[in-house]
Amino acid sequence: MKKLSDVPSPRPAAYDNARAALHTAMVEPVNTVVRPKRWLSWPKVSVAAVGAAAVAAAVVMGTASTSTPVSNPIAAPQVVDSPLVKLASDVKAAGTLSGDSSLVITTKTAPDGSPYLVYTVYTDKGQVFTGDSAKTLQDAAAKGDDGASPFDAHVMEAAELAATGDVEKAKIAMVNASPNGWGLGLSPAEQEKAWAHNQEEIAKMLREMGKEVPAPKPRPTGKDLENGINNTLWSNTTYALFIGAANADIRAGVLKLVATIQDVTVGNAQVDGQSALTLTAGPALQYGESTHVVTINADNGLPIRSEVTQVKDGKRSAANYKSSRVNLADVVAGKI
Repeated sequence: MKKLSDVPSPRPAAYDNARAALHTAMVEPVNTVVRPKRWLSWPKVSVAAVGAAAVAAAVVMGTASTSTPVSNPIAAPQVVDSPLVKLASDVKAAGTLSGDSSLVITTKTAPDGSPYLVYTVYTDKGQVFTGDSAKTLQDAAAKGDDGASPFDAHVMEAAELAATGDVEKAKIAMVNASPNGWGLGLSPAEQEKAWAHNQEEIAKMLREMGKEVPAPKPRPTGKDLENGINNTLWSNTTYALFIGAANADIRAGVLKLVATIQDVTVGNAQVDGQSALTLTAGPALQYGESTHVVTINADNGLPIRSEVTQVKDGKRSAANYKSSRVNLADVVAGKI
């Protein structure tokens, strides 16, 4: 893609589709980025800590049902004593700074090892503009090249619902934001149908890729089912955080939803002398393939770093994030 200078960068939906098909994308560390203007309170990340990753999640394909939903069959209780719940309340109380959009600059690495940046603007109206530089972002915004997908809207709506309303309802909405075979919120019979369709879609995808098609798997039960659903919940909530971080409602909602995943451990850390929290989704939540650690600012919940470590060979991949509130008009005018 770097050699195709006249071709615009892929939109977020393209990465989502690739992630669903390939499961894991590995990259190497890169240098830090230049600090632009109007950042929110943000701990500086050392050069040694800065890396990049397209965080991969095991996403299975399926279709949503329009049938009348029923209660969540394996609802996890709200973890009321989690530090994330208190932080969510603090974030909500502080409110969102002025502006009409969230700007997130992500540091990543190309497959050839060269560094690159991804600029993403998510507007409060639901538009998504991306670029690999401030200039290409400006061009995309000026042309109205909106790359938003239904998935973007769904995860943001679910996060906002969690911040202001029923967390359990928001959890179902967040899981169902991406196509999957869980059938969360449906009757047992409808869940089996959703799972069977999911298996058919996986087989179709594998045939198109020229891969061997394994025998259909039965729908998981018990802890395996809980882990699978929580994998989707974790993947979708962290995605919402990574592109809409500067919106306080989205950030607070994400924190509340992550707090419902009991197997996500919360730890304390220091990032260049500033307090941070580490949110760790271990191999049980990553289909045994990896450990995913998201580091956030302990005072405002803004994402700092996302790092994936592979179980098989210990290889690591990472992405670093910086978020700010901006006005879309300023982005169009190149004032970022």
